[in-house]
Amino acid sequence: MSAAEQAAESEDLMEFFNSAVDTLQTIVVGLGGALCVWGGINLLEGYGQDNPGSNAHVP
Repeated sequence: MSAAEQAAESEDLMEFFNSAVDTLQTIVVGLGGALCVWGGINLLEGYGQDNPGSNAHVP
């Protein structure tokens, strides 16, 4: 195998890995954003019990 063929093959392999890393990075960033939104919603849901006046059975 000539040096030019090895260089081309190496370049193709690196292009594939760069593409895979970009795809995985996009997935990880998307999952992180979704978890952040989910956590924020869960935090806000907990504030519903803070108002004792909203409890109907308290005299």
